[in-house]
Amino acid sequence: MLAYECHKPSEDTKVDSDSCANICLRNKNLGLEEYRFLLKNMTKSGIGENTYAPRNIIEGREAFVTVGDSLKEMDDIMFDTLDNLFNSTGFSPSQIDILVVSVSTFASVPSLTSRIINRYKLRENIKAFNLGGMGCTGSENAIGLVQQLFKTHKNSFAVVVSTECLSRSWYCGKVKSMMLPNCLFRSGGCAMLFTNMSSQKHIAMLRLKHVERTHLGANDEAYGCAMLVEDEQGYKGFRLAKSLPKAAAKALEVNLKMLVPKILPLWKLVWFFTVSLCQCIMKEALMCNMLGTRGTDLKSGIEHFCVHPGGRAVIGEIGKRLGLNDYDLEPSRMTIHRWGNTSASGVWYVLGYMEAKKRLKKGDRILMIGLGSGFKCCNCVWEVMRDLEGAIVWKDCIDCYPPNTLTNLFEEKYGWISDEALNFVKESEFIATMELLANKGSLRRNT
Repeated sequence: MLAYECHKPSEDTKVDSDSCANICLRNKNLGLEEYRFLLKNMTKSGIGENTYAPRNIIEGREAFVTVGDSLKEMDDIMFDTLDNLFNSTGFSPSQIDILVVSVSTFASVPSLTSRIINRYKLRENIKAFNLGGMGCTGSENAIGLVQQLFKTHKNSFAVVVSTECLSRSWYCGKVKSMMLPNCLFRSGGCAMLFTNMSSQKHIAMLRLKHVERTHLGANDEAYGCAMLVEDEQGYKGFRLAKSLPKAAAKALEVNLKMLVPKILPLWKLVWFFTVSLCQCIMKEALMCNMLGTRGTDLKSGIEHFCVHPGGRAVIGEIGKRLGLNDYDLEPSRMTIHRWGNTSASGVWYVLGYMEAKKRLKKGDRILMIGLGSGFKCCNCVWEVMRDLEGAIVWKDCIDCYPPNTLTNLFEEKYGWISDEALNFVKESEFIATMELLANKGSLRRNT
């Protein structure tokens, strides 16, 4: 990988605690129970005051999204990251041989790759691919595709663009399992430049060592745990089932069973094998040890962990399973706080945090963990090719991280909604109180 650029949305699309509350209160389909559920989850999400949302949601048009809204959202993200990518590297768009775009919930005609080709006047013989429905593993799966294409297309340059179209998947109904994504997902995206030309090795940032993909779609429970659907009232949204944590854990376990032997040093593998034989433990238990559930040290083969920033609970559970400490999980926790869950591009904001903190040194190895609908797990292992520092997307705020506390203003202002005494409050009184608090906050900001 030669370079990557993460998208920083414009300041007028920023979503803080008060604007979040106002967006919730605009949904007249919600009753008191649904309001409390939504606000409770927002206070526990780990998201801070500086995330971003699509412009149609900021303007109050989430229930009436148009194709133009979605195209504008995609153009802003794709063209901003690509402009920055070409400007920072000095490469010309005409040098690109392969283009892969991953967006799960929006398919335009002509395709998004065609919009990029038209904008930058790319060559007629470019190999262009659109990936849909990949969920939060979109960028890792796109990289896996590029890896395979490079085997037959020598001396080539490839660009991957990964983002998500939130304007079309924002949920306006009242089904709780479909309301959760509104608490977590925020705007973001990333563009990456790759090559298999040995002459470019001296400027490369990272070298791809392994890609391991796992798909549990044959299992009905795993297949249906994260799905774009319509509720009984016809409102479209992303449904997250209670079986999602189980599917994610299984997908990660199966994936690491294949990946771990490729990344741990030989002495570590021999040690595990010897211990297992002495204890008469079967192969399944051996692999369980190797996955960290009994204290195995993945750090003998990996220095840094890009855990998908899907939410505070997701990060914590993955960290627990892999035996990671607070230092290892800090980049993902700070990413969910600053940017929210930006879907498939989230791991690149995590990588950017590591780079901005000057953690990445030549020879270090990075495990990039992706989990997404299907249900899929796609993990990439990278080797750092030179000492890295920069990550422009974090430039204006990196000195503020990590903060002294991750308790955000939303939790401070609206944490009282968990009080059981509210069970006796009338819905109209509750909404009036929320509107008063949100409007006070908006007035204070404007002042």
